[in-house]
Amino acid sequence: MVDNSRDVLAADLLRGHTDTIVLGVLRREDRYGFEIFKRIRDATGGRHEIKEATLYATYRRLMKDGLIEAYWGDESQGGRRKYYRITDAGRAVYRRNAAAWAATRDIIDTLLDLDDGSGSPDTTQRRSS
Repeated sequence: MVDNSRDVLAADLLRGHTDTIVLGVLRREDRYGFEIFKRIRDATGGRHEIKEATLYATYRRLMKDGLIEAYWGDESQGGRRKYYRITDAGRAVYRRNAAAWAATRDIIDTLLDLDDGSGSPDTTQRRSS
């Protein structure tokens, strides 16, 4: 029961960062839609998958906002694939969101370590874990 609650919470936290995750996947090279899905799944060892419907809605939203662009590949075998590339505006949003996440993570880590009522973080547990 506790583990299920934790899984739901983690999924909710991740879901709120889908745009940033996709921008992060695209910041090093262009990729086609299903390749992005596989990249996210494989990077987490299969612990997290973003549903294809969610990903394609994300691609449309990011394109509408000018954060990514799409183009058709010229594969010699199989069907043509639509590739996505990050724009300069997308890179700026990625950097801003990644910095915001790091700052938020630091604050949450600090708040989770409060346990003695002094208002100071318990740094002894952080060092031991």
